[in-house]
Amino acid sequence: MAKVTRDDVARLAGTSTAVVSYVVNNGPRPVAAATRERVLAAIKELGYRPDRVAQAMASQRTDLIGLILPDARQPFFAEMAHAVEQAAAERGKMVLVGNSDYLDEREVHYLRAFLGMRVSGLILVSQGPSEHAASEIEAWDARVVLLHRRPDAIDDVAVVLDDVGGAQLATRHLLEHGPAYVACLGGVETTPESGDPVTDHVTGWRRAMAEAGISTVGRLFQAPYNRYDAYRVALDLLAGPDRPPALVCATDDQAIGVLRAARELRIDVPGELAVAGFDDVKEAALTDPPLTTVASDRVAMAREAVRLAVGEPAEDGNGDRVQQFPVTLRIRRSCGCPTAS
Repeated sequence: MAKVTRDDVARLAGTSTAVVSYVVNNGPRPVAAATRERVLAAIKELGYRPDRVAQAMASQRTDLIGLILPDARQPFFAEMAHAVEQAAAERGKMVLVGNSDYLDEREVHYLRAFLGMRVSGLILVSQGPSEHAASEIEAWDARVVLLHRRPDAIDDVAVVLDDVGGAQLATRHLLEHGPAYVACLGGVETTPESGDPVTDHVTGWRRAMAEAGISTVGRLFQAPYNRYDAYRVALDLLAGPDRPPALVCATDDQAIGVLRAARELRIDVPGELAVAGFDDVKEAALTDPPLTTVASDRVAMAREAVRLAVGEPAEDGNGDRVQQFPVTLRIRRSCGCPTAS
């Protein structure tokens, strides 16, 4: 069966191929409503399917958005990826996802691959210092939006959270329950000293402790971001002689690992150990006890990142290069509060 072409649609609709193109591509010139209806009817009758590859070659842009994550297996990044995909679908775009696995060379690999596909825009959740990624971005004519973290090496527009304020809020709340101090489960040795949310969470914890006049010396512990490795770290920490009375974690995944370790060691949470996390992943409400955590509007963040990636102007005229979203404290029972609020 012969392939249906744009010429076939134009003949049946009684119009030019240029008008068919304007209807299919939603521009660049307006088409009268009656003419548009004839073209759409012809497309439906003939079963015409636009050649997206040809369109991309002509426009130098595809209907694709690239999204690079450190690790989509982690619930926070999985939920963020889903929110980005939903926001992209609202604009008729599709999302290509790549996992850097916290490796610099893999992040650069996906940058080259996605930018080489002429994506409409690229959303990058950077995994580290990203000097190589910055060099790669400079070599391409593409819109890149930083999401979640803004490394010092990359000076592109960014959509981030008030990470310092969020950790400060969680630590203050734990201190209000009266423990002698709050310890912190931070990042790993390779966590960047600036531009990283986990580093900002540690900074927020330090500020809240300083406000209360409490020392942080010897009370910051390193742990990978995932629950499995954090569980192993927590087993040693909670079984030791200097078990903290309260613990704020840089991620919910870490906090979930801590709760598992506490249960295994028969430590009552929150009676003997108060715990708070950061991210408010969906599982946080299902832990035992339910996890107090710092929440954000990931849907709104994803929509803003997609808007910037496709180059749409902001409705409110906001042209700030860094869009910082607020956070709230989702209070549940792991902190010592009797009921969720």
